[in-house]
Amino acid sequence: MVQTILGWLMVAIAVVLAFVDIPFALLAILVIGLVSGFMNPLEDVGTRVAYYVLAAVLPTVANNLDQIPALGGYLNSILDTFAVGIAGIALANFCLAVVNNLTSSDGDS
Repeated sequence: MVQTILGWLMVAIAVVLAFVDIPFALLAILVIGLVSGFMNPLEDVGTRVAYYVLAAVLPTVANNLDQIPALGGYLNSILDTFAVGIAGIALANFCLAVVNNLTSSDGDS
């Protein structure tokens, strides 16, 4: 339930930021992404890699949307802002994966 609320909150803030400039809103989206990533860690390596790739590639894809005359700039802004939240999720999962690898290696030696 909390995961769904955090996801919708990221989408809502991303859409609002396309039309209104709010100070520190990108930081808020990053923190929401970090909280979401720490609360719901991705155990599947493939899904984790998909989040890494999406966080890296989504801003590049969004920049191509500027070519659409009326809506392109807004769509670019929405996807760029949403990519910050996805990067927060990816960063949290990366940190959890590193911690899990370090703690599991302690028991093997």
